[in-house]
Amino acid sequence: MNGSTVALLRDVLRSEATASPFLRDLQRALAEPPHSISPKYFYDDAGSRLFERICELPEYYPTRTETSILATHAADIAREIGTGCDLVEFGAGSCTKVRLLLRDLQPRRFIPIDISGAHLEQAAAALEREHPGLLVLPLAGDYTQVVHLPPPLPGARRVGFFPGSTIGNFTPSEALDFLRSAARLLRGGGLLLGADLVKDPAVLHAAYNDAQGVTAEFNLNLLARANREIGTDFDLDRFWHSAFYNAAERRIEMHLVSRARQQVHVGGRPYLLEEGQALHTENSYKFGVEGLRRLAREAGFTPGPVWTDPDHLFSVHWLHAPD
Repeated sequence: MNGSTVALLRDVLRSEATASPFLRDLQRALAEPPHSISPKYFYDDAGSRLFERICELPEYYPTRTETSILATHAADIAREIGTGCDLVEFGAGSCTKVRLLLRDLQPRRFIPIDISGAHLEQAAAALEREHPGLLVLPLAGDYTQVVHLPPPLPGARRVGFFPGSTIGNFTPSEALDFLRSAARLLRGGGLLLGADLVKDPAVLHAAYNDAQGVTAEFNLNLLARANREIGTDFDLDRFWHSAFYNAAERRIEMHLVSRARQQVHVGGRPYLLEEGQALHTENSYKFGVEGLRRLAREAGFTPGPVWTDPDHLFSVHWLHAPD
């Protein structure tokens, strides 16, 4: 290996070491097929606002169904959990669903965690205005990594809240890892978990292919974010949004499909995408109630009550963490 090659290699390694996680992960995703990147990169400020619009769409049943379950059973949930807890929400976003529980749960403190820092700060400030006696400590960060929470409150059970079936965005092994980590973090308390259920594929298809095209815009925003934040040159008009139900894997898959053979540049490096080649941006696994309870047991939780809607579209689980 000659001196110039060594110097080039050192430059490459140095650039990787100093690059943003988004840049590094996108380069790895495009390096060779199958191309795939974490859905956490959907959620910049623009993506978070688009997701809020998705939640209001007539086709998108998960949000209104889970909201109805929480509103209907808030008192039952509070009786199971107990009042005065130290409440932590993973992926809090706009903190909308937790509002349905606050009156009955009466937590001593609320710690919302979200990757979109600016969006989280706004939501936390609004929540404090609405509930002046509630201590809100927003924590901007990636809850799929190591989470450093403030010291627990003396005498308060630490309770996690993970709504929206975000657990379905993990692979099965990632979901198990997350739940194991949550069981350790919430020791002596528990986790209130929302999980989408297996259902008619036609209902699922409509939910991820809305007539207004908001989900397509949300998916394409990942590329727009890359252009804004890390100087890539994606032409959004040269990609299709694709979402479909993979029945064998029991998951919705979302992809961005290249409309033509094209070259894109990420971090100054060229990457070739063939016509029809896809960047896999999200999985959304669907669960059976008993399957989710088995997964929770494997992670160390003791499953408690489950609340569902009359049409059995969605489920909310209370999982006791070990002492």
